Amino acid sequence: MNDHTVKAFDEDITRLRGLIAEMGGLAELSIQESLEAMLKGDAALAKGVVKRDKKIDALESEVDKLAVRIIALRAPMADDLREVIAALKIAGVVERIGDYSKNIAKRVKEVEERKHFEPLTLLPAMGEIAAEMVHDVLTAYAARDPILAREVIATDEKVDAFYNSIFRNVVSYMVENPATISSAAQLLFVARNIERIGDHATNVAEMVHFAATGNYPPDEDA
Repeated sequence: MNDHTVKAFDEDITRLRGLIAEMGGLAELSIQESLEAMLKGDAALAKGVVKRDKKIDALESEVDKLAVRIIALRAPMADDLREVIAALKIAGVVERIGDYSKNIAKRVKEVEERKHFEPLTLLPAMGEIAAEMVHDVLTAYAARDPILAREVIATDEKVDAFYNSIFRNVVSYMVENPATISSAAQLLFVARNIERIGDHATNVAEMVHFAATGNYPPDEDA
């Protein structure tokens, strides 16, 4: 490629990275605010999370269009093509993370008697780990850091363990307090969405590792 084409390609890649970073920042904020809204019963905060999801969707659409344009006009090869494909996939996953946060926010009004609903206290620690995974994987993407990406993948086990613990605790609470079954069922839904956020952060980490090294991380269970 001539100098002009190389410069144009570099500008496109920088724009692509910027869009992913913006999407990730909004998704990270939505995780934090959806859980805060759930704990406090803050309907206005929850509404803001739902509204923000449209912005995340719009950014994903921009990534899609830009990635297709780069492939069509620049015909990237090898490492460059890998970067564009990874960004395309990562955008789709980050969009799903935003959806899970929106789902949590939509359940805020369904939980009753928060002051006396003990299982709610189980959510913050699980949500904090999942939010940290998203933050770290975005850092790994920006730095092209495969080591940090693998650390994120390893952290998913903690989120899964939290989910299993919360599931057992909430089911026991439902048996002992039948009047709370409806709210407890909503809490299980929220915990499941947090668990899925962890899974999707892991998916992003695998793509970051691929973009940085040309290989997916080894399966630790293999």
